[in-house]
Amino acid sequence: MSVIQDAFIWLNDPLNWTLPDGIIARTREHLWITLLAVALACAVGWPIGVLLGHYGRGGAALVTLANVSRAVPTVALLTIFPLTAIGFGERAIVLALAVFAVPPLLANAYLGIREVDPQVKEAALGMGLSGRQLLTRVELPLAVPYLASGFRTAAVQVIATATLAAFVNGGGLGMIISRGFGLGLASGGGQVLAGGLIVAVLCLIAEGLLALGERAVTPRHLRAPGRMSEGRASMTM
Repeated sequence: MSVIQDAFIWLNDPLNWTLPDGIIARTREHLWITLLAVALACAVGWPIGVLLGHYGRGGAALVTLANVSRAVPTVALLTIFPLTAIGFGERAIVLALAVFAVPPLLANAYLGIREVDPQVKEAALGMGLSGRQLLTRVELPLAVPYLASGFRTAAVQVIATATLAAFVNGGGLGMIISRGFGLGLASGGGQVLAGGLIVAVLCLIAEGLLALGERAVTPRHLRAPGRMSEGRASMTM
């Protein structure tokens, strides 16, 4: 039988879904790891990006940091962190994935604040708003679509990358793929393909749901095609 047929048979076996290490349990692990990593990245990336954007400083350094961090292989962090005081287990995996998720969150937060119309900010200051009030009442609300865009990018990237957690026996859907490789491609090729398909479908679902959420928080006049994607691209030039 072909690998595609093997994958179809493997996916249609109820035991592969319901066992303690089956698809349902591994999907829960995968989403939990993703949630923790993205939440940690948001706690770090958003405040830094917002403050840098508010004060108008660090733009060049931010772009450099974002580009350099993308060059660091996540699998390297997954193997290095367990050898440090962080140790093995969920903490090392979540931290490595969070490092990977910070750049798009930070860059889009910075861009969202910097894209606020200067005339709007001048009008707010003219009405007597302090710098803090300007940030919380004007800049942040207008930057929400960019924050949502960064969150969407980071979340989908982490869902796809979290499969690498299997390299350190960290759980998630990557375990299905790694066990398939352990059986050899002749016997486990179908399982490898099935695991890859599950991750791909999960990414597509997340992308679709988060795209709807991003559209919901974006004002109508900012929904012009390509507007925000062009902004994101400018941060990596």
